[in-house]
Amino acid sequence: MENIRLNVALLRKKVPNLTSAAKSVGLRPATVSNLSTGKIPVGRAEVRTIVALAELAGCSLDELILRGESVEMIQTGIKTLDLFAPISKGGTVGLVARPGMGQLVVLAEMLHRLKREGYVTILINPKGDHPELEDVLQDIDFVTNNIEETEKIIQREVIGKDYVLTADRSYVISGEMFTLQESFDAKGAGRVTTFLIDLKGEAVDEDLPYGPLDTLWQFDADLAARHKYPAINPIYSTSSILEGSYLDPIHHSIQQRAQKLLRRYRELRAIVNVHGLERLPASESQIYTQGEKLEAYLTQPFYVAEAYTGKKGENVKLQETLSDVKKILDNPSSISNAEELNFIGSIK
Repeated sequence: MENIRLNVALLRKKVPNLTSAAKSVGLRPATVSNLSTGKIPVGRAEVRTIVALAELAGCSLDELILRGESVEMIQTGIKTLDLFAPISKGGTVGLVARPGMGQLVVLAEMLHRLKREGYVTILINPKGDHPELEDVLQDIDFVTNNIEETEKIIQREVIGKDYVLTADRSYVISGEMFTLQESFDAKGAGRVTTFLIDLKGEAVDEDLPYGPLDTLWQFDADLAARHKYPAINPIYSTSSILEGSYLDPIHHSIQQRAQKLLRRYRELRAIVNVHGLERLPASESQIYTQGEKLEAYLTQPFYVAEAYTGKKGENVKLQETLSDVKKILDNPSSISNAEELNFIGSIK
């Protein structure tokens, strides 16, 4: 299949308030969001939807749809992210969570890992007092107070470096983030990977809280309540890398099978929580225990949390993750129980 995807950067530039604009022409913001992240492949979208987006952006279909362009995946070493919602270098990642779900821990871990890989890390200080950001600051190279300062830092730093920029949703709502990203596009600064967070926790109630995204990390209240960290929802988190044939076929197959298992496991959990495991038929009971093992495996100890958890941080290469998940999918009986998979790295 030909690699085709929406030109997310162009949409951000041309239609800053995409939620209202989409509604004005009869498009559901959720549909636009899913097209941007690749949850709905462009090739399966209705023609009228793509045409309406092109008209909103004031561009041609050829400008709106990117064909055959390569996408470079940033391997984070975090199992659930690399498997279900990988990051594209130079893309925009949106974190959707309510306070207490662990989004700042995931962000701090990402900054720690990327800085270790040589990325220059920048945080645009959100307006107001936010003491919860204290733990994030230790892996930030530059803290700026506005868009202008951020531009100057990127302009004066050594050309050719990779950057990670973090900003609160307030900068998206004000339109300042679109101005900055437009400046990046104009200057050809395609090596800036952006993380957008929502410190107020309001984004969970909106279909398109940040505008078009390349990657969406949806946090899960149930996982957080059961201390299954990182509490990233494997069903609703997604990435444009999953669209078309950007993803390795083996990765894509394992990712699809894992999602299918976890989706059914979540349905069965509702029954087990009320009636107990004995009420499930034997075949469904096997699916439940298999899903329980996969969910446990997707937990992971973080470097930034070592002082709190007493567990050494783990980095798991993508190929190890794929191999381990395939083992759980194909031969779950080789693993005695889910408990031994909680907060490990790879399966030994």
